[in-house]
Amino acid sequence: MASPSSRSEHELAELGALADGSLPPERRAEVEARAAADPELGRLLDEQRRAVAMLRTAAAEVRAPLSLRERVEAERRRAAPRARRRQFGLISGLAAGIAVVALALALTLPGGAPGGPTVVQAAGLSALPPTAAAPQRSDGSPLLNTAVDGVAYPYWGDNFGWESTGVRRDRLHGRTTATVFYAKNGKRIGYTIVAGRALKWPAGSKTTVLHGVKLRSFTDRGRTVVTWLRAGHTCVLVGANVPPRVLLNLAAWKGKGGVPF
Repeated sequence: MASPSSRSEHELAELGALADGSLPPERRAEVEARAAADPELGRLLDEQRRAVAMLRTAAAEVRAPLSLRERVEAERRRAAPRARRRQFGLISGLAAGIAVVALALALTLPGGAPGGPTVVQAAGLSALPPTAAAPQRSDGSPLLNTAVDGVAYPYWGDNFGWESTGVRRDRLHGRTTATVFYAKNGKRIGYTIVAGRALKWPAGSKTTVLHGVKLRSFTDRGRTVVTWLRAGHTCVLVGANVPPRVLLNLAAWKGKGGVPF
């Protein structure tokens, strides 16, 4: 059985990039096929994805001071080229360490203590991989067969070309959430609904009213985030390299009355 050290640096780099979502779209199919055909590569990919999910969940749970986040990001970019090979042996320990740091920050930073989720934390769930198969259209209606507190997700395939590709369910500060992922032309967006009462609007977000729906939008870590209410529940739509107007139109779509707000 091949070990990570026996793999080429290029092979490990592509596998790591596939796990964290940074692999170019034109390379994904080939790398995924190699991992599916090679049990050892498949195992390594699963380990990478679990570690990435752990890291991102820890990051979603707490917002470190801006200066600290900038230093961490600068160091990550500087070290990334030489770290791809070493990360297969170190990433589990690194993930555990970051989770411990995140917990410490949550207990000490203003706003980091448990109290209630934020829209930014909910938006962070869209950066994680799906954990279940794509929900399906419900009996020809403009809705999918997945919901949170009875609020179902829209089916956008016919009208916009965005097809559902997967779903994940999480708990955020004790709240149930579900995130449905949609894809079109190699791009992916995530739509999260948070159970319970509405979350506070993010400070500094831009307000847009479209088709009678009040939408708030902002940018977080290079991704456009749109948030609004449906049946009193907070909805969060997130996309990278997707024009804001596209996300706004999707968010406000009512499916000729078939998508309840």
